[in-house]
Amino acid sequence: MVTRVYRPSHGTVVVDGQPVQTIRAHNVIRHGLARTFQNVALFRSMTVLENVLVGDHVATRSGWLQASVPLPGAVAAESASRKRALEMIDFVGLRMHADRPVAALPFGVQKRVELARALVSRPRLLLLDEPAGGISHEEVDAMASLLRRVHIELGVTMLLVEHHMAFVMGISDRVVVLDFGKKIAEGTPAQVQKNPAVIEAYLGAA
Repeated sequence: MVTRVYRPSHGTVVVDGQPVQTIRAHNVIRHGLARTFQNVALFRSMTVLENVLVGDHVATRSGWLQASVPLPGAVAAESASRKRALEMIDFVGLRMHADRPVAALPFGVQKRVELARALVSRPRLLLLDEPAGGISHEEVDAMASLLRRVHIELGVTMLLVEHHMAFVMGISDRVVVLDFGKKIAEGTPAQVQKNPAVIEAYLGAA
C-alpha cells in the first residue's frame, strides 16, 4: 500500500504529510521510497547495468527530444546516471556481472541486482519483501551483512517482511511479530524473543 501496489480498503497511509493515494504510483519513488520484491521483478533480457539504470530514471528527466538528439545536457545526465549505477553495482559486489543478462545469473545474485536498482534512486526508506527468501545459508549471511552496510554507510532506513527469524533478529533494531495478520508483539529483538506469545506462536506451547 505504501508504494501503491495495493489500495487500502480503509484508513490512510501518509508520506511526507501527503496521503499516498493522492500520489501517482510512478511518482512514489520521488518521495524517497523504493522497494524490492519477494520474487525478483527484473527485466530478464537486459543486463545488470541496464536494470540498475532503470532505477535511476527518477534522476534523469530528459524528454523525447533530448533522448533522440545527443545534446550536451542529455549526454552529461546519461554519463552521471551510468556512473551512479556502476557505483551501486560495485556496492553490492556485482561489477564482474555488469554486462551480463540477469536471466543468466543465479537467483541470489538477481536479488542483489534488484537491491542495487532500488538503491540507485537514493531512497530514504527501502521496503524489502523477503530478502532472505529462496537463497542459500551462505547467501543469507551475505545479504544480512550487505543490508547492515546499506543502513550504516548509505543511511537508508529499511522496513522488511521476513520469515527467517535469525536473519530478522540479526539486523533489526525493532521487530513487529504477526500471527495470522494479528500483531502479537513489538519491541527490540531481545524483547520479542522472550515474549511468551511469540514463543507459543512460533515454537508451540510447552
